[in-house]
Amino acid sequence: MAVKIVRQPNNIALIGAPSSAAAFSPGSEKAPAALRAAGLAEKLQSSGYEVTDFGDCAQQLFADDEEHKRARNIPAIVASLSDLKPHAEVAVKSGALVLVLGGDCTQIVALLTGARRYYKQVGLLWFDRDADLNTPASTPSGRLDGMVLAGIHGRGSAELVRFWSEPPLVREPDTLIYGLERVDPPEQEILSRSPMRHVYAADIQLKGATTAAQDALAKLHTDAREFMLHLDLDVIAQEDFPATNVPGAGGLSFAEVQASLTEFVKQKNLLGLDVAQYNPDKDPDGSAAKKLIDLLTEALSARLTALAPPATPVTAPDGDPTLPDSSSSTSA
Repeated sequence: MAVKIVRQPNNIALIGAPSSAAAFSPGSEKAPAALRAAGLAEKLQSSGYEVTDFGDCAQQLFADDEEHKRARNIPAIVASLSDLKPHAEVAVKSGALVLVLGGDCTQIVALLTGARRYYKQVGLLWFDRDADLNTPASTPSGRLDGMVLAGIHGRGSAELVRFWSEPPLVREPDTLIYGLERVDPPEQEILSRSPMRHVYAADIQLKGATTAAQDALAKLHTDAREFMLHLDLDVIAQEDFPATNVPGAGGLSFAEVQASLTEFVKQKNLLGLDVAQYNPDKDPDGSAAKKLIDLLTEALSARLTALAPPATPVTAPDGDPTLPDSSSSTSA
């Protein structure tokens, strides 16, 4: 049965996905709690949002998992996705912008699955330094964080592919990778023959982040169809944000990520986003958590401004249309 979803631009549905099962090291499972403790929800409310908090899913932890060397921790990952999926479905149905705090990168699979229950097709903007297009046959590590996008496209780990009953979860032509810098040879081969678009960090810097982000949105046709945004924080240069599982030198600066993210979240057809790979174990003084909260609240505040309805004209006594003036007053 078709469900009519009324979008609520002033509402955010917050969900925690405390998992490091797919990651390259432990610690990211602590991210949702750390960001809550640092005041993320309160900051969003102060910006003008009504925040509905769906709480945290069950925690899933990093392990070497020698039993599944080509898809490590896959049972825990599927359990994590199965926990997150119903929360994502309810959140998407509410019409709020869904914000998933992670955790590892696999959480986007459950968020997309929740959206696909109501939307026939969904675009995907993959804001990440890595392509994440390896498969169990090509992976150098066996970590699912390096294979997520392949699974979304219907390749790779069978358990990940089958999480959505009718793969692919997102079509390759409806996907754009933004901020790319680290690519393994098998991933480069896929990119060379795929209809999926990709934008390298160096090209973003050459063009300017705001213009590059706007061009990426146009290529993904976000003005005409719904899309999800995946933000892996290792896209930020480690000089500016080292508290991630797999940091890297160079790449996009914090300011360039801020400018790009602001353009992305201002789009009315954005259904939700997930934030992955912040690791509190690498942030002993909490400074990175504060920086991340500022990043999110500044970008999302710009979304409120961009999506605010225009002021309604009123008619003055002389019949001329005018706009309400909040500074005017009358007296008897």
